[in-house]
Amino acid sequence: MSPVFPMLTVLTMFYYICLRRRARTAARGEMMNSHRTIESNSRTSPLNAEVVQYAKEVVDFSSHYGSENSMSYTMWNLAGVPNVFPSSGDFTQTAVFRTYGTWWDQCPSASLPFKRTPPNFQSQDYVELTFEQQVYPTAVHVLETYHPGAVIRILACSANPYSPIPPAEVRWEILWSETPTKVNASQARQFKPCIKQINFPTNLIRLEVNSSLLDYYTELDAVVLHGTKDKPVLSLQTSLIDMNDLEDDDYEEKDGCGMDSLSQKFSSTALREGPNNGYFDKLPYELIQLILNHLTLPDLCRLAQTCKLLNQHCCDPLQYIHLNLQPYWAKLNDTSLEFLQARCTLVQWLNLSWTGNRGFISVAGFSRFLKDLNLSSCDKLPPQAFNHIAKLCGLKRLVLYRTKVEQTALLSILNFCSELQHLSLGSCVMIEDYDVIASMIGAKCKKLRTLDLWRCKNITENGIAELASGCPLLEELDLGWCPTLQSSTGCFAKLARQLPNLQKLFLTANRSVCDTDIEELACNCTRLRQLDILGTRMVSPASLRKLLESCKDLSLLDVSFCSQIDNRAVLELNVSFPKVFIKKSFTQ
Repeated sequence: MSPVFPMLTVLTMFYYICLRRRARTAARGEMMNSHRTIESNSRTSPLNAEVVQYAKEVVDFSSHYGSENSMSYTMWNLAGVPNVFPSSGDFTQTAVFRTYGTWWDQCPSASLPFKRTPPNFQSQDYVELTFEQQVYPTAVHVLETYHPGAVIRILACSANPYSPIPPAEVRWEILWSETPTKVNASQARQFKPCIKQINFPTNLIRLEVNSSLLDYYTELDAVVLHGTKDKPVLSLQTSLIDMNDLEDDDYEEKDGCGMDSLSQKFSSTALREGPNNGYFDKLPYELIQLILNHLTLPDLCRLAQTCKLLNQHCCDPLQYIHLNLQPYWAKLNDTSLEFLQARCTLVQWLNLSWTGNRGFISVAGFSRFLKDLNLSSCDKLPPQAFNHIAKLCGLKRLVLYRTKVEQTALLSILNFCSELQHLSLGSCVMIEDYDVIASMIGAKCKKLRTLDLWRCKNITENGIAELASGCPLLEELDLGWCPTLQSSTGCFAKLARQLPNLQKLFLTANRSVCDTDIEELACNCTRLRQLDILGTRMVSPASLRKLLESCKDLSLLDVSFCSQIDNRAVLELNVSFPKVFIKKSFTQ
């Protein structure tokens, strides 16, 4: 028998076992879910009265449309009783995340998808809410007032945020999850998913959302937690099984497809006399690396424990060039990073978004890696932690959205990290003078392609001039909700003339944007793909038509609340330019 045959046969069986293992895990999850699922109308003891409570406080979230110093469109609106429901529409008293649709994935700042992201992790944003009393949840109701359908996961935490004693263990349990689904209605609704029963009381609930299928921002008004003080008694006496306590070894293969029985299925002399590594050592090194490239991070770590050969492959730094730790936010800590550190000597892209809150990752723990650092909404990191970033001179992407980075630390980062191509400083409330920051960016970051200055409260035309002259490669610039910028200073016209590569420009809520600015964009920024001028009173349909005629690649134009652009004007533009998504909303 040719020696190639057993090698390929073992490789084929390896794929088969992986597929069987994944299918078995999924089936096991469904079985456990069926044991633990309890609908909100399940029977409970008459003495165990149901407790119904609205959220007491919003303790953490990934993003919001509003300002850090305001209540309009912020996550903090989810605390307490409804402000709007059952009314439908766009209201400032609701909670709104920062993005919707797929527009943000099509921007120059969008990073490539991370390898090894678990297929069941599709969350884009989250919000965590505390409640007055710890209960065993029987139902969670979400009051959605505009473009519903974004919530895809609801989780409960075992830790009590109001307890003075730190918990010995923190567990997160998924109460309900679903893949993103299109809801063909924008009206208000009370979302009431059937949730699983858990074996611990909770007063900390987490909603995770995916807005990729929405036509506009989703708006949430309140969250209602139903539960009982004591464990509810199900009508069927089934034991609760905690998925975290189950090991893969607890479930044996019944049909003889396990690794032990695999060797019994082959009787050739070549296989019997083969090495203990199952002929993997006869495969080219690159081929084994390619095979392992399809495993998720937990699977890769488990496989490393099987034999010396696979341990060598699984610990190869080439397997960790792209490292996405966001899906494992609930369990990631300093110990996890220390375990991965030896394998990450070649890491170039690292996503730590959503991780490290509640002190799980220390200052020293998070600063050991990288070229791509995403600390979006890590607002619990102390300001001194950001001093270490300046040591990462090779950084190409840095996301500091909603962090407490201070001006001195940021100036040091910009001085030493001159290779930066993508920078996000949106809603960084500790920055005292954004003109100084803009001047440093223009002087040091000559390779910068995308810049997010969303809600930078004090940047002026002077800072914009420094940016435009120093960063001619800019393709994306977000100046949304920057109230100190005025078109009368000529800052937007100068931007258009000095940044011909612009593909995305957000001037959201700047009422001074005028026809002159739009015409300058039409003349100089013909590669423009996305433009947001929501809220301006000075732009006419005629200048928009010039823009659309000049910018052939334009795909998104947001003219919501633009007083000169009425429904008729939008309809006429849609007829003339059907490929462009023209967004128009009106004040309630």
